[in-house]
Amino acid sequence: MLHCCIFLCGAALMIIELTGSRILAPFLGTSLVVWTSLIGVILASLSLGAWWGGMLADRQPQPRLLGRIVLLSAWATAAIGLSKTWILEALQSTGGLHAVTLAATVVLFAPAAVLLGMVPPFAVRLCLHDREHGGRIAGSLYAVSTVGSIVGTFLAGFVLIAWVGSTAILFITAVVLALAAWMADAGAKPLKAASIALFLLALYFLHQQDLWLAQQGFFDRDTPYNRVLVYTGRDEGSGRLTREMVTGPQGRQSAMYLDDPVELALPYTRFYRLFEYYRPEARRMLVLGGGGYSFPKYALAHYPNLQIDVVELDPGITGLARSHFGLVDHPRLRLVEEDARTFLRKVEQPYDVILCDVFNSHYSIPFHLVTVEAVRLLRAALRPDGVILVNLLASPEGASSRFYKTLRATFATEFPAIHAYAITDPADPQLWQNILLAVGRVPPDRLPDDPTLRAMLAHRLPEPGGTWPPFTDEYAPVDRLLGELRLRTSASGNRDS
Repeated sequence: MLHCCIFLCGAALMIIELTGSRILAPFLGTSLVVWTSLIGVILASLSLGAWWGGMLADRQPQPRLLGRIVLLSAWATAAIGLSKTWILEALQSTGGLHAVTLAATVVLFAPAAVLLGMVPPFAVRLCLHDREHGGRIAGSLYAVSTVGSIVGTFLAGFVLIAWVGSTAILFITAVVLALAAWMADAGAKPLKAASIALFLLALYFLHQQDLWLAQQGFFDRDTPYNRVLVYTGRDEGSGRLTREMVTGPQGRQSAMYLDDPVELALPYTRFYRLFEYYRPEARRMLVLGGGGYSFPKYALAHYPNLQIDVVELDPGITGLARSHFGLVDHPRLRLVEEDARTFLRKVEQPYDVILCDVFNSHYSIPFHLVTVEAVRLLRAALRPDGVILVNLLASPEGASSRFYKTLRATFATEFPAIHAYAITDPADPQLWQNILLAVGRVPPDRLPDDPTLRAMLAHRLPEPGGTWPPFTDEYAPVDRLLGELRLRTSASGNRDS
């Protein structure tokens, strides 16, 4: 039974670690900073737990104490599910990304990791009756723990996170750890049974809460690649009801008017209409990043000669777009579930227009899509007279402009003509806002007749000064540039990415 306990504790540790990335994502993103903090804190906690567990085992080598340690780890795991939201909300805007992520990871995940780290050395001490075979005993127990961690990794990554909500996973893991405590020591049965009952009760109330929230139009879904929030909001300017999608911090990633699902609700998506100015005769469009499929729906309704291919890595996102954002099949629409860069390598017929909207949030930017090598693939997939429109979040000048200027320099290595448009206010160079890059084709000399397009063109930014080294596959310090910024929850809650 002790070996089963060790196996379950090893599995629980990795389930908690992988689920932790989904818990942090809506507040802190899924960048390298988040993963580094999560892995580093877990390893440090395991080290502390191993030292502490070995010391306690030498002082009091009793199965009853091991059972208590495992049961405490069950309660520490359940505490993550109970406290995560208010802890992350309290910490989110208190400092830079690195400090906040470290603090949040320590507060939420260190207690459970320390307790689980105490289990293997304690188990070794309980089984160490023959010193001549001490190495074999220790090796076998640590092997069982490691096999449990492997099983927990694949179980969480391939099954649980894709099919069960993050908070529910934590309560299920707490139940499993309470059972593991029973395996370590058969005593204190009423306490362990009560713990299991309370964890199951919490799981039941969580399910009922999800059903109630769904009736109110709020959905919290874990997909294969993201944690996604879908809810009903209200447009600030018009007061119209909207349905909004969020996959990370820093505002909304997609939105749709409930009274007109085709109309463009977010300001930056309206600026995609600039392709009419740069490439008015376009027939083939590639959209990298589906989200709520706002512009593809709009384009299908307003450009009858346009064939649209949309590349979206996450099938769960596409499923939510179908169920909540009015996405339907169309003969001029092709959906591809694939990584954008992988797709670009296989493009045979070039496109007139490419729209890039692949950033989950300001703190979750896939670096392999912003390098010189990726830009070369974009150029190969584009007609010589085509245009690429890229959405990003930054300020035109100041500390918050570093990513924008570096990305612009990266595109400049392959494209001589680059224009940038500040979506909210081009007159405020310090304002953190959506910026649209128009890359590729030199625009016509004559301004468009459409007054809306003329107003958008008036948002053009001057070319930034200075020299900025481009991103490359070898060196793309995206996370460092973004980590220099403070979290701007209150200042930029309505930004769109």
